[in-house]
Amino acid sequence: MNLTRTRETGQFYCPTCRCAQEYRLRSRRPFLTLYFIPVVPIGAAEWFVDCRGCREKWDPTVLQMDQREHEQVQIEQFQTEALRSAVLVVLADDQISSTEIKVLQQIAYQLLGRMIDREELGELCSIAQQNKIRAANYVLTVSRRWSEDQKGEALQAMFLAATAEGKMDQAQIKVMAEMRDILDLTEQEYQAAIEAALERELV
Repeated sequence: MNLTRTRETGQFYCPTCRCAQEYRLRSRRPFLTLYFIPVVPIGAAEWFVDCRGCREKWDPTVLQMDQREHEQVQIEQFQTEALRSAVLVVLADDQISSTEIKVLQQIAYQLLGRMIDREELGELCSIAQQNKIRAANYVLTVSRRWSEDQKGEALQAMFLAATAEGKMDQAQIKVMAEMRDILDLTEQEYQAAIEAALERELV
């Protein structure tokens, strides 16, 4: 049996809610039971922060970070997630060309503001292929925490990656068609993001 206790309460900046929220600092520890009564602790306590607003659970170090640090962490997290989404769109046909690698590096630097070398990109591709991660499933999971602007930016990255070689194959067309519903965009928002991507010149 796991026993969970509240050790402390207070306010903190929640990265998911993006505002100050009530929290509970809790500890959870497994116990050996006798007739359903916890008797002997059999492991170390696991500590976590429980947001009372969104119910998200965080490592206790979240209490030591201020709003600016949280926002920087979120930006970096989004950059990584948007780039991974673009990589998965490229891999929809189970292959990646040197042209696509170059375009992904340009997307990372010019659109998402981060550098990525061929080795790191190769690792991302290997992990995705080994685990058979699909773009639609990944984006559906990570995009829940994206803002509307971030959704548009990620869609641009995916579209530019999909059209790296000038045209999309059938697998990529299908993935891009799914993205409007996955990202919960209106037809107008979807078209605006695609048009913004078409206006970009990657160099």
